[in-house]
Amino acid sequence: MLDRHSRWVRGLAGGARADLSLSNLEGLDLCYVDLRGALLRGAKLARANLACARLSGSDLFCVDLRHCDLRGADLSGADLRGARLHSADCTGANFRDADLREGNPMAPIGGPPDPQASPRAPGHGLPVPAGLCSRTDLTAASLRRADLTGADLTGCNLQNADLSEADLTGTNLSECRLCGANLDGAALAGTRFHNADLVGTRLSGCDLTHADLAGAHFTKMLDTLGLEIQRVINNHERWIESGGARGARAELDGADLNRVDLRNVNLSGATLRGASLVKALLAGARMIMADLSGADLSGANLSGADLSGANLSYARLNGADLHDALLCPAQILDGNGKPSGRIWATSLLGADLRRAHLVGTQLASANLSEANLDLADLAGADLTGAKLPGAPYFR
Repeated sequence: MLDRHSRWVRGLAGGARADLSLSNLEGLDLCYVDLRGALLRGAKLARANLACARLSGSDLFCVDLRHCDLRGADLSGADLRGARLHSADCTGANFRDADLREGNPMAPIGGPPDPQASPRAPGHGLPVPAGLCSRTDLTAASLRRADLTGADLTGCNLQNADLSEADLTGTNLSECRLCGANLDGAALAGTRFHNADLVGTRLSGCDLTHADLAGAHFTKMLDTLGLEIQRVINNHERWIESGGARGARAELDGADLNRVDLRNVNLSGATLRGASLVKALLAGARMIMADLSGADLSGANLSGADLSGANLSYARLNGADLHDALLCPAQILDGNGKPSGRIWATSLLGADLRRAHLVGTQLASANLSEANLDLADLAGADLTGAKLPGAPYFR
């Protein structure tokens, strides 16, 4: 197939465009492969080696490229709508004029055309498995020194992505989630950040003079919060450090903590029932046995957070990033601070986890009864002994 495709690219007799749509190509070594203009819609290429591959103009709609090696690859002009590039290494890759917008379901063959399909998109009308179409995912991807000139990333998830020294000249990052992303030294002339989420985004050495920041949301630092909330959080940390001898347990029920930067904060044992933490930055936070029942954590960044034994019953976590987070049972300590042999499981009873990123999340023994996990990404998650809801669609 590759030989025939090579002949097709060069316009030679006997050539035929490669059609690998919906194929399982996981883990293959495709280094330096020439798949320009190939059809790879919905294909599984997770952990494949595509270093220096030639994929310009190819149809990569809703393709699975998680953990791929794409260093130095040419993806210019490619259709990457709805692609999954979680933790992919795209260092030095060429995404010039690529389409990375949200992917919407395609009509079946013979059905009505896709209204969002670009004129250049090959394989138009090819069916994609239901549920695979979604926001393009570049969470934790390495795009260091990548060329994204003129690329359209509208609505793309770039949480914790490394875009340092990338060329984002004329790039459309409107409505992107860039929480915790690194844009240090990136070229931002003409870059559009319309309504983008820049909470916790690193922008050192960036010239924003000619960037369009209309409606962009930036970090709300702890020191900008009300004095009372600052006092409560500071007292809580003293309460933990002193084993309860000083300070006081935080009671932040119903508090407005939207978009606040609380990375690595220790709120273990705190009560935040019904609190609003929409798009809050809580990466690496310790919230062991915290009460977050009914809290709104929509779009929050909880990557690597420790929520062992936490109560998240009926919490809203739709679109939240919980990759590598701990939601396993917490050890209950005795009066001397030693393990008592008893554990307290994390509760996600009735929680809204639609489109949540749960890649590598520890969910052993967690109570997920009645939870909504539609389109949640549970790749590599530990669900040992977990109580699961009835048959949602897991990505």
